[in-house]
Amino acid sequence: MTEGALLNDRYQLEEVLGSGGMANVYRARDVVLDRPVAIKVLRKEYSSNENFQKQFWLEARSAANLSHPNIVTVHDFGSADDLLYIVMEHVPGKDLKQLVRERGRFPFEQAIPLLIQACAGVGYAHRAGLVHCDIKPHNMLVSKDMRLKVTDFGIARALATIKPGERNDVVWGSPLYFAPEQAAGESPTPASDVYSLGVVLYEVLSGTTPFTAATADELARLHISARPLPLSEYVPDVPPALEEIVMKVLSKEPAMRYRTADQLGRVLQKFGNEPAPVKVKKEPISAPPVITINPEIAERLSPPSQPRPQPEPAPQYYQPAYPPQTVQPEPVPAHEAEFPAEPIDWITVGLSLTAVLVWGGLIPFGLVIYLSYFPPS
Repeated sequence: MTEGALLNDRYQLEEVLGSGGMANVYRARDVVLDRPVAIKVLRKEYSSNENFQKQFWLEARSAANLSHPNIVTVHDFGSADDLLYIVMEHVPGKDLKQLVRERGRFPFEQAIPLLIQACAGVGYAHRAGLVHCDIKPHNMLVSKDMRLKVTDFGIARALATIKPGERNDVVWGSPLYFAPEQAAGESPTPASDVYSLGVVLYEVLSGTTPFTAATADELARLHISARPLPLSEYVPDVPPALEEIVMKVLSKEPAMRYRTADQLGRVLQKFGNEPAPVKVKKEPISAPPVITINPEIAERLSPPSQPRPQPEPAPQYYQPAYPPQTVQPEPVPAHEAEFPAEPIDWITVGLSLTAVLVWGGLIPFGLVIYLSYFPPS
């Protein structure tokens, strides 16, 4: 099909939005409802396979029943000129993979809201009994207002019916993002989608996927047995709590991860609501501030006996507001300084003591005479 063609007398193909090994995606217009749409037209080698056709109808019908603000709405599906197609909501913007390539990586303050939206959409599908099977940033469309929508639900499951044992980016899904159990040939579960969401989160935060290899088989081996580098190796300032969440999601055993995308979304939501730890920035030691004193105030503070200080240029180093105090000898009281001590007059002291003794002896002598004349009865 080419641009300008009218698909089933309803959809006018306007522009090619993307092209891959599985399908071509067009921006089109629904001439019946007069609205823009996106149409994915599968290539002939997939459209002509009976097993794929049956599974495609089932998956497309299930995807059309999903109605969520973070899921691309499926409007219609069918076939024309022996080619299968699916009509979807048109989301102006770019996919998350394009944004990562342009920016390199996202700060966690921007990455967490995007992944929370992805978890909300995938979690809604999990509650409806659907597993995406092909979670990757290419399938996450981001509008200009940073609204994220997940697309292509069930397509990978339909493709797996063609060659179940083949591992490549067309039939098996995307080896960069699939879970260890998918790499081992087991059926995917909601926990498999959670693992893939963890790979996307790792890439959005660091700018690279946890594992890279030249072949799908080598990637499968890495997903099954290798341990990814800690996120802090790429992003030294990543919060430790966020790094723990990512490493938990990338666990090899499904039971060690969060069970559903909803559960992962709640964990990320809680992390996003917590206040960020305050980072104390060590400032280099700078020269202390220069303090100058108004000459008039300095004159008032100066002792009267001191000469009037002359104003000097402001010093280039710190000086305390008040000069340091030194220990001074305790001043002599004024009355002691005015009347100095006189020498002692020992003659006067002797006569005074004699008078005291004489008067002290006359008292008992008088009592004896009195009692001799007037004895007590």
